Amino acid sequence: MADDYDVVIVGGRCAGASLAIRLARAGLRVCVLDRAHFPSDVPSTHGIQPAGVAILRELGCYETLAALTDPIERATVVVDDARIEFEGATELLGAPMLNLRRSALDAVLLEAAVTAGADVRTRTVVTGLREEEGRVAGVVTPEGPVRARLVVGADGARSTVARLVGSAEYCRTPPERLFLWAYLEGTEHPPGHVWIGRIGDHGYLASPTDGGAFLAVVAPAMSRRAEVLADRQAAFDEGLRGWPELEAVVAPGRRIGPLHTVPDWRGFFRRSAGPGWVLVGDAGHMKDPTPGQGIADALRQTTALAPVVVEGLTARDAPALDAGLRRWWGWRDRDAWAMYWFARELGAAGPVPLLTAEVMRRVAADPRRRTQLLRVLNHDVPPGRLVTAPLAARALAGALRRSPGRRIQLLREARTAVTDELRHLRPPVPA
Repeated sequence: MADDYDVVIVGGRCAGASLAIRLARAGLRVCVLDRAHFPSDVPSTHGIQPAGVAILRELGCYETLAALTDPIERATVVVDDARIEFEGATELLGAPMLNLRRSALDAVLLEAAVTAGADVRTRTVVTGLREEEGRVAGVVTPEGPVRARLVVGADGARSTVARLVGSAEYCRTPPERLFLWAYLEGTEHPPGHVWIGRIGDHGYLASPTDGGAFLAVVAPAMSRRAEVLADRQAAFDEGLRGWPELEAVVAPGRRIGPLHTVPDWRGFFRRSAGPGWVLVGDAGHMKDPTPGQGIADALRQTTALAPVVVEGLTARDAPALDAGLRRWWGWRDRDAWAMYWFARELGAAGPVPLLTAEVMRRVAADPRRRTQLLRVLNHDVPPGRLVTAPLAARALAGALRRSPGRRIQLLREARTAVTDELRHLRPPVPA
């Protein structure tokens, strides 16, 4: 088998497979390596925002995936006593949401990469990098070296490529919630509906997924990690009781398999480009999973990265390729920056801040802002377009009237919000 390629992609899941499809269709010689066998699962928020679904349609994978699960057109979003109902995701955003286990999604994308002409090798471990004249020039595997003009790390948050090139992390944030989820059958849920909530000290996500199963996620504070891991079922049941509406949906169901959890994760950005290499998807950046942005972000990143790679490799100009990859890395950071901090705020442990609750009440009461929230979650517009300074000021005044005895707490929350906004105005400039 040939071992000389234009691009070797380490990692064959949604980031690596979608990039392989584009590069192979553009005529590049592409090899995809993954240590896993397929189909297989990995921890994931499952949800693919409409922006990502539109890309799956462009790649020609949507019809196959939509046949595996109910496309999601409706949503219930609850933040304490603020409740928002959405209808018609396709009409509002151009596509529905999909919720798929990675065993289904990644296998379909990887098969599309094979059809496009990529050489896909599963159960293949990368143990090192090849270097020529100060550039990464391929990878080393137990089966032998694989030469390539560009190595792409699409191998997740614990990226082997990132480790081998010494990619430094920056803007790290520790986890504040632990995600605990189950698959169930026999639940009584309307088709095509997703529930998203933050009530008391718990976060929630629930929707139908592939294979006729129903996904239910409960997210307690990370400070309860030992307690949750000691008795996952008790923690899951306790969390569901905090949202009786969701508990009623789940109650008739029978759990399929074990309760799952991700006990350790973190948010970060990584240095994501260098001579002969680039990182994409979770290998280069990971945010709090609460808003379910990861899969759609990976698809958006590969959509932007593919033409840079094609142009640079077609021109056979290594310095120009490296410069293009650095520009892409800068775009990635600018694109992800505001959502990174918004996601962290959504996933913060503890009760919902009084000021946040008042903002959400006002969003819920305003049809225009409700649609704006949906567009923020779809990564169409930055969060600052939703929570504007005038809205924040009116929310503060309203919260002070609603809770006159908690004036000091509210003023502290407002000061923290302003300080964070100033600190997070723009991402650092890539070195």
